Amino acid sequence: MAEHGILPIDACVVNLYPFEETVNSGADFGTCVENIDVGGPAMIRAAAKNFKSVTVVTEVDQYAELLTELAENDGCTSLALREKYAGAAYARTAVYDAKIASWFSMQGEDHFPERLVISGTLKQRLRYGENPHQRAAFYVSDGPKRLGAATSEIIQGKELSYNNIADTDAAWELVCEFNEPAVAIIKHANPCGAAVGVNPMDAYLRALACDPISAFGGIVAFNRTLDKDAAEEVIKTFTEVVIAPDSTAEALQILSQKKNLRVLLTGGIPADELGWTVKSVASGYLVQDRDAGSVTEAQLQIVTKRAPTAQEITDMLFAWKVCKYVKSNAIVFAKDGSTVGQGAGQMSRVDSARIAALKAKETSEAAQEEEVRTKGAVAASDAFFPFPDGVEVCADAGATAIIQPGGSKRDEEVIAAADARGMTMVFTEMRHFRH
Repeated sequence: MAEHGILPIDACVVNLYPFEETVNSGADFGTCVENIDVGGPAMIRAAAKNFKSVTVVTEVDQYAELLTELAENDGCTSLALREKYAGAAYARTAVYDAKIASWFSMQGEDHFPERLVISGTLKQRLRYGENPHQRAAFYVSDGPKRLGAATSEIIQGKELSYNNIADTDAAWELVCEFNEPAVAIIKHANPCGAAVGVNPMDAYLRALACDPISAFGGIVAFNRTLDKDAAEEVIKTFTEVVIAPDSTAEALQILSQKKNLRVLLTGGIPADELGWTVKSVASGYLVQDRDAGSVTEAQLQIVTKRAPTAQEITDMLFAWKVCKYVKSNAIVFAKDGSTVGQGAGQMSRVDSARIAALKAKETSEAAQEEEVRTKGAVAASDAFFPFPDGVEVCADAGATAIIQPGGSKRDEEVIAAADARGMTMVFTEMRHFRH
């Protein structure tokens, strides 16, 4: 280099071939392969290894910082910046290679590859995790995007917390189960109220009525554009987060009265694709298909002497969708398109049934209603009843119909208990455990 008067290279700026964008555009196999950069990653890695002498730049959002550094240091960069950018460079090539590896693995027949590669980009450094003594951060997947809490636009409000994000995701996924206007109110990852209605306001009021005490400080999800009428009702109760596909300007103006209320807009409803969910365990990951399972009226198996009425079928299908998002063991009572009582997270299914009935009774009494809300309601169970006692608790509460997976060794006893109480029961042959 000296012989030819070439100065040492002190900067390397590389924009990689747009492999990710090409895959996301739905391009064919050959086009995707052509957009795999070979030389770029090699130059980046070489420059990063020599960070003591070379500044390697791999992201457009680094340009402003770099220009400031050059202006303040007579056209040079500090060792600290070069080391920082070297780390970012290796992260960039790692993500790039991860996407290529994941894409190739999806071309084969093996649903789960030998090596799992996961990458994400930091979106937010959180104040803390589930508890104040835990550090935390929020990353957005570098893979295909599913509309939801992670991809939403934050319109107003305080910074989201770890628990806000987790609960908002649960609320959003629940309302996206429904085609009609629906609202879910979530506390600690469980719905304390969910309902469908003729419009967003109607659905919200019906969801709120299920358990207005627990709804205080909750997360509210809409699956329709948030309008003025719904917004006026939302601000009457302390709410942490509101998430919706979109909002009218009038609704946003009303919500702005609550300065700390976080408002998230997703820009649409997610497609019903499968995708994966990933859960960490000590020294490992549990990977599974997203629970996109559902049942239709035609798939229900009537196992009791009495067949369900049209209204019971409608309510059972509604309750089944909600039950999918209640922590196991889960029991949900529902009536006329809204939940009236939930029992969540108990070690015994019969205890979940008792809690669901108790919550409904307490809410009915607080509203000074003449009869308990579970009278004439249906009950949904996320897994089979191992004994008849759970069915008996539901019957004692006034439920007339039960939807459950079936499959217990004591199914005959469970069905007999339902018949003895004049109930109707349907099997789905699909379980919805949620942990």
